[in-house]
Amino acid sequence: MSDLISARADAHAILGGMRIERRIATPRRSERTSTGRLCREIRVSIGHEIRRLRLDVGLSQRELAERAGIDNGFLSLIERALREPSLTVLVAIAAALGGSINIRLYPGTGPRLRDPIQARITEALIKLLHPRWTRMIEVPVHRPARGVIDLVAHDEAAGIIVATEVQSELRRLEQQIRWSNEKAESLPSADLWRFVEGAPRIDRLLVLRSTRTNRDLVNRFRATIETAYPASPTDAYRALTTPDAPWPGAALIWASLDSVEARILDRPPRSVA
Repeated sequence: MSDLISARADAHAILGGMRIERRIATPRRSERTSTGRLCREIRVSIGHEIRRLRLDVGLSQRELAERAGIDNGFLSLIERALREPSLTVLVAIAAALGGSINIRLYPGTGPRLRDPIQARITEALIKLLHPRWTRMIEVPVHRPARGVIDLVAHDEAAGIIVATEVQSELRRLEQQIRWSNEKAESLPSADLWRFVEGAPRIDRLLVLRSTRTNRDLVNRFRATIETAYPASPTDAYRALTTPDAPWPGAALIWASLDSVEARILDRPPRSVA
């Protein structure tokens, strides 16, 4: 009898623990908690990214679902952030898109610069900017696109804000251009916007590392680059570094690296048309 009472007590303790765990775990899914809200934001970001990449490669939802081996309706729910996909499903979707998935845990402090090369180029650009430009790094935007802009430069007197992307390597040019445009257009959703007076013009700047691969790519798609970034690199450099040169518009400028530091170039490399 004592063994039976002990077994029942153990069972009650286990079930009680399960009930406690359930009471603790359930709120984490609720959007009333910080964890739930963050999960919701991540689901929205994942859904947006899957849809954007799917459209990039020209696949319908049904075609992508078939390639990934999942239900078409389930994929639709994922893209609309109504379902939370497992890691296995995300890997299958990424493989079906011809890509891969990488999950990173970011520290709670410090800028989330993606690689040391990008960090060195960003550092060089910050040092180069004339004091007329207010600098803000790693600026999150929320809608309609969700992402982080590497550097935002604000010339309050001229009423211009430049959303800057720093890239050490261009893998997909059309995706980079589209993503830069979307994040720049989303700047009014950034927290910093409440401190911005008036209605400044938002423009874009791409800072690209001078490597053979990047130079060849820019030469190969010269018309695309000139359409996306029509302003003179020299004029853009002058506007960033002098007190009164006007900002010329969306531009691409170059950066070089050696073993010591990065350097922002005032003109394109010689091999670039």
